Amino acid sequence: MDRHESRPREENSKDGSARQPDPIRHVICLMLENRSFDQMLGSLQAVYPDLDGVPEGGPLRTNRDIDGQVIEQAPAADTRMKGDPKHELPNCLHQLSDNNGNFVRDYAEAYPHSDEEERKQVMAYFPLDKLPALHQLGRSFRVCDRWFSSIPGATWPNRLFVHSGTSIGKAKMPHGVFDLAGHRYWQDTIYDRLNEKGIPWNIYFGDFPQSMLLEHQWKPENAHRYRPLDQFFRDARGPARNFPAYCFLEPRYYAPGQNDDHPPHDVGGAQRLLADVYNAIRANADLWKSSLLVVVYDEHGGFYDHVSPPAAVPPDEHRDDYTFDRLGVRVPALLVSPWVEPGVEHTTFDHTSLLKYLIEKWELGPLGERAARANSIAVALRSGDEGGAPRVDAPEKIDVPEPAPDVPDPSGLNELQMAMIALALFLETRTPGDAQEKMNRLKSMVENPAAQVKFATGAIKRFIGHAKEEWRAEAARLRGDTKPARKKVVIDKGHPGVGGEGRAHRKKVTLTKVRNKKKVAAKKGQAR
Repeated sequence: MDRHESRPREENSKDGSARQPDPIRHVICLMLENRSFDQMLGSLQAVYPDLDGVPEGGPLRTNRDIDGQVIEQAPAADTRMKGDPKHELPNCLHQLSDNNGNFVRDYAEAYPHSDEEERKQVMAYFPLDKLPALHQLGRSFRVCDRWFSSIPGATWPNRLFVHSGTSIGKAKMPHGVFDLAGHRYWQDTIYDRLNEKGIPWNIYFGDFPQSMLLEHQWKPENAHRYRPLDQFFRDARGPARNFPAYCFLEPRYYAPGQNDDHPPHDVGGAQRLLADVYNAIRANADLWKSSLLVVVYDEHGGFYDHVSPPAAVPPDEHRDDYTFDRLGVRVPALLVSPWVEPGVEHTTFDHTSLLKYLIEKWELGPLGERAARANSIAVALRSGDEGGAPRVDAPEKIDVPEPAPDVPDPSGLNELQMAMIALALFLETRTPGDAQEKMNRLKSMVENPAAQVKFATGAIKRFIGHAKEEWRAEAARLRGDTKPARKKVVIDKGHPGVGGEGRAHRKKVTLTKVRNKKKVAAKKGQAR
């Protein structure tokens, strides 16, 4: 873990006098999957009347399905939806047509055998406090009711925007396990900019880091900063000065234990993850008082939202799949910190608003025109001279029940899951290893989806493990360390006192000596 603690710079206030330094020293982003603002946070209008959500008592909002039947917006969202609404670029544009009037129709066209109850889920929203972590944090901190996805499209391009400010002209997902052609993402990222300033960062992931799609992340100096999500909770218990200045959290995308909120996964898993992340930060007083947790969803997942997305600035000259001149559907977003006030932030944001904040905060290099002209989330934060101290009234802990047991998805792997398996196949070709072992792993993939998931999660571990070895070797070379690597040291558990009574010294021996001792003992046994 880096022991570099980022130092926020001082700024000038509007009257020209020196302001207190930005009190936020750690920015943590948890990005979940495929839900709209109305569906997840619309009911909070009962708490904040100025929130643009779902008002109690109307006005009634409706869509018509393919048969012309009227489907109303109602507080009846299931925690585990049967289907997975479409959310590719053509579907999104169709859904937004006729003043956001074709969400249900698009679902019915994609699933012609769906019944009325299933179609109602496209319009449904969660009643207040049905989502224990998200709604309690919404009550206690800042709800962003104008945070839009970066493009009206699917997961990959929207997640690319949060990492780099662009998808370099791409707005589509790969289709199938072996369709990665045309999906090369070589652009600079926020992690490159942080490296340039020597600012420490980590990406913590549940089972497979989708962010590894970015080619710059393959470099050993970046890949070695990937950690299992369990490590986040261990790091959060340590000294705040050792915690990274920026970290991005990726959930578990695959069963068992998926907690990404992607339909048809049960929302209970993501609620538990969100509560665990908040509780870990909140339990460390020094970390809590210097942190900002950004909770945001990548895109709307095909679920209804009543707000029409505004125009947008294209990030660059790339226009392969789309013009990039309009934001996507609104998504749930919260700013959680002792340096924000409870309430609603009405400023228009998209995923590049987080980049804008980081760029200005740490004086980083640019990341395209969209990020340069985005509104920064800094407008929602109190500075050190506005109130002088962090809030002390935040919930100390959020209790969330255990999520429901996993239920296998009868439709198999979704497009995101298959796309990550395609990425794993590619990364496997870049990882050194025995050719026959690689071939055996590839053969095992054809057995079933579970075997493909096992391959993907194993492939990413091998890739990151090799990258860490390369990074350590390069670090040693730069230090001028020409000594050969030390042999692995083990404890000779046969030595008196080791693992037993008394305080006899622990004899350490190399693996080579252990093997030699075993050979000698074996020969003595044969001689007898």
